[in-house]
This record gives sequence, structure tokens and C-alpha cells, in this order.
Amino acid sequence: MKITLIGYGKMGHMIEEVALSRGHSVILTIDSGQEDKFQDARFAQSDVAIEFTTPDTAEQNIRHCFDRHIPMVCGTTGTWTQDMSRWQQLCHEQNQTLFWASNFSVGMNVFFALNRRLAELMGYQPGYVPSITETHHIHKLDAPSGTAVTLAEEALPMLPDYSNWVLCESGKEPQAHQLGITAIRHGEVPGTHTVQYVSAVDSISMTHEAFSRRGFALGAVLAAEYTQQHGGFLTMRDLLNL
Repeated sequence: MKITLIGYGKMGHMIEEVALSRGHSVILTIDSGQEDKFQDARFAQSDVAIEFTTPDTAEQNIRHCFDRHIPMVCGTTGTWTQDMSRWQQLCHEQNQTLFWASNFSVGMNVFFALNRRLAELMGYQPGYVPSITETHHIHKLDAPSGTAVTLAEEALPMLPDYSNWVLCESGKEPQAHQLGITAIRHGEVPGTHTVQYVSAVDSISMTHEAFSRRGFALGAVLAAEYTQQHGGFLTMRDLLNL
């Protein structure tokens, strides 16, 4: 594949390394302040674009790809993702391809499946209080992480006593019907997520810990490869049959 990388920071460099190791070529990189490169002839020649940027720029980057009908893999999280149904509709109406995930790690997506199953079981156990804790490096712009939001939003439909999630900030405690998410920013932690259910007598918890960004990069390249045979709005559930 001929790949354009949109966002060429630490994650972009890791994706490039993984892509090259799998026999692909990176024909163009577009970083912040280089938006004029969207007019570069190489961009139009791309088989796929992989985007890891910021919540403020992701939507415009998607539009640039849609304008050229370039399949896009997007890993940017933040408030812009609250209405993904709009992008699903655009993919359908305009015959576009957008592969979006809050987390591209294969292991984390298995963790998502375990989270859904655990929530299904715990929905019958009203004595347990659910919570999510996520820890990331100090450079991460959004809080809570998109991964933590996915964990919460996929669990909530199966927890009848809970209606929404809330970010616990400055000692703020969630109300009785709220699933609390605690976001910690520390050092260079790639990403650690813990889902916990606590009762008066015991606790159930499960944790996914990323050792490096390489797992995310590999998943993004696998997603890019998947877009060569599939179209529309795609997710890791499609790729991994979860």
C-alpha cells in the first residue's frame, strides 16, 4: 500500500516503522502546520491515509480524505467523536471508507469484548459499584481517554442502575446513577485501563496495560490493510470479528 500519514509525531513514526516492516510504503507525511500538503499530488495517489492528530483537526482531515475518496484510518479521540453516526451516514451516502477506533490495540479490543460480557453479568448484581480508571502520559490532550469512554458507553446499556458516565475531577464523586471515570496523567505511560466493580464484601477488577505504542501502531496498519478489501464505516469489531 501507498500510505499518507497525517500526524507525524511519536505515533506517526511508530506506524511508519510497522508499515515499512510489513512491505508498505509511506509516500507522504503531513504534520501540524503542513496542511498545504493536502494539495500534493502524492496525497491523491495514496491507497490509504492513517490519521493520529488532535480533536480540533480530525474532522477537517477526514474531509480532505473524503474529497479525494481516499480510505482513512483514524485514531484521534475527543469530543468530536460524540456523534459518529454522522460519519457512518456520510460513508454510506458518499461511498466513502472511514475506519475509526478509540484504541487500535488488538489486546484492548479483546478487553472491550470482556468488558461487555462482564457488564452483562454484573447487571444482575446491584450490590456492586462500577468504576473505570485510566492512566496515560502527560502529553495526552483529552480526558478521559477515548478508550475509557468506549469502556463506559459499552457497559452502561447492561447496567440498569446507571444512566451515564462522569469524569471524576478534583475529588468530585459520581452520583448514584453515574459510572465514574478517573483520569490520571503521569510520565510517559502508553495507556493503562482498569474496570472495577466493588461491593461491601469484595472487588472484581480487570486491567489492560500497554507496554508501548507499537501495539496501537500495528493495529492501525492492520486496519489500513483491511480497508483494501472493505468499505464504509469500519471498526475493530469488523477487523477482529468481535
